[in-house]
Amino acid sequence: MITNHLYYPPDVQIASYLANEWSMQILLTAFSALCAMILLGTLTIVNRVHPNLPGTEKAAIWWFVLSGAIHLFFEGYFSLNHFQMGPAQDLFGQLWKEYALSDSRYLTSDPFVLCMETVTAFTWGPICFFVAAFITTSHPLRHPLQIIVCVGQIYGLILYYATSMFDHYYNEVTYSRPEFLYFWGYYFFMNFIWMVIPGMLLVSSVRTIAKAFKALEKVEKSKSAKNNGYANGSNKKRN
Repeated sequence: MITNHLYYPPDVQIASYLANEWSMQILLTAFSALCAMILLGTLTIVNRVHPNLPGTEKAAIWWFVLSGAIHLFFEGYFSLNHFQMGPAQDLFGQLWKEYALSDSRYLTSDPFVLCMETVTAFTWGPICFFVAAFITTSHPLRHPLQIIVCVGQIYGLILYYATSMFDHYYNEVTYSRPEFLYFWGYYFFMNFIWMVIPGMLLVSSVRTIAKAFKALEKVEKSKSAKNNGYANGSNKKRN
């Protein structure tokens, strides 16, 4: 175990730790480039296959494809390689070590983080891709699945914040370095995106389903009124 590192708490032990070979600038540029490639590829395919989709629907597709890719591949990488994050020098390994400056639990196989990321990677990741596909076909399961994945993302993020803050305030254990970039940039803002966008999509789906049930209720009432009218008319004729 190694304690000669830049992570918090300073005495946290990291197995076989090796400092990153690439700089923060190179790592963030590489990650941004991968995200841009995913978004541009999705944009190209959607515009060719479904050019008449509304802009809001295209934006939702972009979000779910990007979110699904990050969940399944990036977070999935952590889930499968959590035990060897310390010495990792591939792109995803170094990216996780860079992010771990805001939350060192990612370098210690923390049980909560590991379980949360595993569920996120292999449950919410694939569902994101299904939702993106269902948007293009107006599939009736689009909004139910969208609600499920959005609630799952928000719930996971709340627990992620809460467990860290609990240790900070009650156990006096801090996992993030104090610099603004790491706590507010990495830990808070980069994760809070999964509170804002899923929250907006969740509200949209709930409203859509509520409207659908309201319209269905009107149709059923209309049919019931017609059936009652026919029945009353038949009774009058018989009389």
